[in-house]
Amino acid sequence: MSQTRTRPNPRNAARTRARAAARLAAVQALYQSEMEGTPVPALLHEFHQHRIGAEIEGVEYAEADVDFFDDLVKGTRARLPEIDGLISRHLSESWVLDRLDKPMKAILRAGTYELLARADVPVGAAISEYVDVAHAFYERREAGFVNGVLDGVAKEARAA
Repeated sequence: MSQTRTRPNPRNAARTRARAAARLAAVQALYQSEMEGTPVPALLHEFHQHRIGAEIEGVEYAEADVDFFDDLVKGTRARLPEIDGLISRHLSESWVLDRLDKPMKAILRAGTYELLARADVPVGAAISEYVDVAHAFYERREAGFVNGVLDGVAKEARAA
């Protein structure tokens, strides 16, 4: 009995990298929005023109799926009360959303939006991607926190 091996599709790999870059950029944009109160249209413009795919201080930012980035930022901001309520239900009793630092809130908010609104993205992939984003900012413990909260959110958000 012979087994067929499938070769990785370079287009899928490029799309995966572009979406990962979009998620990281969206978290950065949501953080900036909360810190500075930048309106969403100005925020999107800044990221399109000066961040996504740009080189800043010797660091080259990856090309991102711009449509996916835009959806994550706009959708998260538009559904913020719903998203914050869902996250809050999955925090332990001793934690409240306001107690989390702003980068953590941005990660959880973007991840929650994706779990709510992007049924085209499998739950495991979405959670894994935001755990990876958390690793860019935090140690293992905080990444585990992201995993636990988003897992709870996914069970509720995708149950319907």
